Amino acid sequence: MAVAAVILKPWTPEFRHGGLTIAAPPAPAIVSPEVEPAPDTAPAPSAAGVATALGPVVASPDLGGFAGSVTDAASGTVLWSERADEPRVPSSTAKIMTTAAALLTLPADQRVHTKVVAGSAPNEIVLVAAGDPTLTAQPGGQGYYPGAGSLLDLAAQVRNADIRADTVVVDTSVYSGQTMARGWDPIDIPGGSIAPLESVMLDGGRLDPAGEYSPRSGTPALDVGRRLATELGLDPAKVRIGTAPQGTKRLGEVASAPLRDRLRDMMVYSDNVLAETIGREVAQATGRPMSFEGAAAAVAAVLAENAFDMTGVTMFDCSGLSVDDRIPARLLNQIITTAAGSEPDPETTTAPAPLAPPLGAGAGRQAQPEPAAATLTSRLVPMLDYLPVAGGTGSLSSRYVTQNQGGAGWVRAKTGTLSVASTLAGYVLDRDGRVLTFTLMSSDRPPEVSRPALDAVATTLRNCGCS
Repeated sequence: MAVAAVILKPWTPEFRHGGLTIAAPPAPAIVSPEVEPAPDTAPAPSAAGVATALGPVVASPDLGGFAGSVTDAASGTVLWSERADEPRVPSSTAKIMTTAAALLTLPADQRVHTKVVAGSAPNEIVLVAAGDPTLTAQPGGQGYYPGAGSLLDLAAQVRNADIRADTVVVDTSVYSGQTMARGWDPIDIPGGSIAPLESVMLDGGRLDPAGEYSPRSGTPALDVGRRLATELGLDPAKVRIGTAPQGTKRLGEVASAPLRDRLRDMMVYSDNVLAETIGREVAQATGRPMSFEGAAAAVAAVLAENAFDMTGVTMFDCSGLSVDDRIPARLLNQIITTAAGSEPDPETTTAPAPLAPPLGAGAGRQAQPEPAAATLTSRLVPMLDYLPVAGGTGSLSSRYVTQNQGGAGWVRAKTGTLSVASTLAGYVLDRDGRVLTFTLMSSDRPPEVSRPALDAVATTLRNCGCS
């Protein structure tokens, strides 16, 4: 029988590692991520080049009834359009109008305050709602919306005020009119897309504060009053809707996150409740009723006053949830193009530098000196940062992942989805380093069919060397 023998050699440092030596550690890597502007020398695309590139994808039957517009952001030149003046169901791309109106009207740090005051009767306290749907009763303020005011904090302030009361009144009178807009389907309340529009809610009316599409409450304002009563050790059955007396003692107050954060959340996650309540803030700022009609009229008026062509626009809400809303692709694209650097009035427009890529990949913020007085572009440019990133964030996080991967990280766009229409509006850096804005509107196809077809159009623009 053969026996294998192992002969041990005298110990050496290399022997411990099988004859290998340990290399010196590498120098630490220094990562300095930055966003670089698109090159000023990027060639301008031609209308013929864009039309040639888009021809096969816009002919897809999966788009159904289709309309769209594509613009060179630097010059404001419309490169391609199809039925762009035809009013179409915008679905959630209507939030582009609401965001633009808010940016043009309201301060970025505006917050909505919810107060509790003493009631007209000694046994009453009144929760005065001002239009904040983001209030939360979750411990540590960790509700659905980051930075939301805490109902638990509000209750603690009331307890510290040492007032004797057994009834909570909820004053929702700041809002007027109906709580559901024309063209809304009540099934969307249990479906998680909306709650009846009342002037205070917990976590946007969600029954599950952690669920984006959690079923919503049908009585969101009363829910807040009942939770406040519970926290104060009062009977929730004694909560009612009423009005606050004038000049009464304030017992507590909490505030929402600033407008800039609420706009971001509204656009990234396509939050209908936030869109409607922010629309009412625009109405209030312009002296209109805080109602569906007042908010829609306010948004339209603000845009018209800033030289946007509102021809063909019919809006019954500020979120795009109504199937009766109509907006032409031309208008949505004009708003995004203006934010990206081209003013609507050609007599006052100068060609700005191209935009910077987002997340190191796509198009981003305008690289230009801050003007002495705010231009329309400088006021709207924050909108570009609110748009979801293809394959990365919000309502685009699950798209451009298994299909149309060439647009992932490059396309930034607001989505829109209803059973009757799918839309996509945003911007992208093409292969030549030029920023293109686009609005794409599809109808008569189910979303699972039309959305990949829309994504294919945007991805084609990304891959376009269309000069």
